[in-house]
Amino acid sequence: MPRKSKYLEPHSSAESWTAGLYIRLSREDGDKEESDSIQNQKSFLTDFVSHHPDISTGEIYSDDGFSGTNFERPDFHRMIADIRDKKINCVIVKDLSRLGRNYREVGRYTEDFFPFMNVRFISLNDNLDSFLRPQEMENAMVPIRNIMNDEYCRDISKKVRSSLTIKRRQGKFIGSFASYGYNKDPDDHNRLLVDSEAAHIVMDIYRWFLDGNSIIGIAKRLNSLGIPNPSTYKRRKGLNYRHPQQDINDGAWPDSSVRRILSNRIYTGSMVQGKTQNRSYKFQKAVNVAPENWIIVPRTHQAIISEETFEKVQLLLSKDMRTAPGNQKVYLFAGFLKCADCGRAMNRKTLSQPNREYCYYICSTYKKMNQASCSKHTIRTDRLEKAVLVSIQKQTELVVEMEALISEINERRQNAIQSSGLPGFLSSQKKELERFMSMKLSLYPDWKSGDISKDEYIQLKGRFDQQLAELKQSIQKAEDKLKCEVNDAGASNPFFEVFKKQRSFDHLTREMLLELVDVIYVHEGGGITIRFKFADEFKKATEYIEENKNLVRPA
Repeated sequence: MPRKSKYLEPHSSAESWTAGLYIRLSREDGDKEESDSIQNQKSFLTDFVSHHPDISTGEIYSDDGFSGTNFERPDFHRMIADIRDKKINCVIVKDLSRLGRNYREVGRYTEDFFPFMNVRFISLNDNLDSFLRPQEMENAMVPIRNIMNDEYCRDISKKVRSSLTIKRRQGKFIGSFASYGYNKDPDDHNRLLVDSEAAHIVMDIYRWFLDGNSIIGIAKRLNSLGIPNPSTYKRRKGLNYRHPQQDINDGAWPDSSVRRILSNRIYTGSMVQGKTQNRSYKFQKAVNVAPENWIIVPRTHQAIISEETFEKVQLLLSKDMRTAPGNQKVYLFAGFLKCADCGRAMNRKTLSQPNREYCYYICSTYKKMNQASCSKHTIRTDRLEKAVLVSIQKQTELVVEMEALISEINERRQNAIQSSGLPGFLSSQKKELERFMSMKLSLYPDWKSGDISKDEYIQLKGRFDQQLAELKQSIQKAEDKLKCEVNDAGASNPFFEVFKKQRSFDHLTREMLLELVDVIYVHEGGGITIRFKFADEFKKATEYIEENKNLVRPA
């Protein structure tokens, strides 16, 4: 007994069909081929319906700009809902690829859903009609066509991704919308230009943050000034930009937008792309890429923020900078203090007395967790501030003295080098090398012209080769010695200038701490130990002075 088809059996010609005409065009399909454009697909389908009196158009569904691998399409879902509500009982497409390019999903609808819902499916260019020719729907060519459509999308996706990667590595901007603070160049959409209006807000955000304002405090400040958030600003500029939270925040700045701006290296003039990637060409859900795999190309556009400022901000972002309730600014030592014994952060507390308030820091382990785990490390903020300032001043004085010593050492070494005659010797050796090279080059023409014999040529060439080798070896030794002699610590120690900038300050600031201090350890009894930055540079300078102390004038 022959197997009964799961598709609709032919019945009376008087049967009428209410059709949904489904049209889709994706970015990868493009509209270069006239037959693939939205308007021409519509004309093609409506013309077919007009020649079939048993079919009427119930609705036209159009998804423009949606990939065939993505079945999360608004009008496709509307069509499926109308099928479930019995508003249409026929689906007509230009070809199977318009329905989709994911062969599993296309098969699920054509082989399961449509037959289950008694929906007639017609694909015109594929000559498929589940009502008139149900056996064709079960033909092996149908899934093969779907696989070919899927493979086409895979191939296009691979080529597009490869092209975009090349552009990213060239430093070309490939996003749909420029980051807040920039516009896409109207003459070259792969290039960014500074948007002066938004750029001033970006600079304010960085400046406020370095001044001690918290991220939430900055967001509140922007909102109080009536400054629109980035997504609202872009829409006001006429861009068709949408953000998932735009209807919720109603144009207000969330703290996440402030943090995103403070973390975006693009403001230093470097193009940063490839932060996310799709798991598969079939799924549009992006996943984050590890920072070490981002594509970063420096100096591709005008910077809004300097590299130095950006790095300072990144350091602050890595610290614990929570503010007290109601405060929009962080405290001076926020993120810098740790208990010298347990290594945990110090908590700031306020003690009210009849005449005044005292603020102090105390070990968080002792205060909150288990007093048996750590002892009572505590220090008053005024004493802490004074102690840190004095330590920085002393360290600065030491650095200034070290710089003076290194300058003296370098000057004496240069004088010693000149006195040794090494530069003159090196110069004479190089001239001698040039002379022998010239003499060697003249041997061959002399032999060919008959001025010297072949034996004389071979003998002289061997002698010149030996002398040249000895000269090159002598020059290399002299250069190595000279290089060692002129090598000094001052040229590779930028921390001198960083410390010297603080000489004129008589009070402590967060910027000072940020530039000079890595961490401050508080000991039991109120003593402190400061771990300054540039520890390696400081050690290098100290070793250099120790190695050359014989060149320093006695005090």
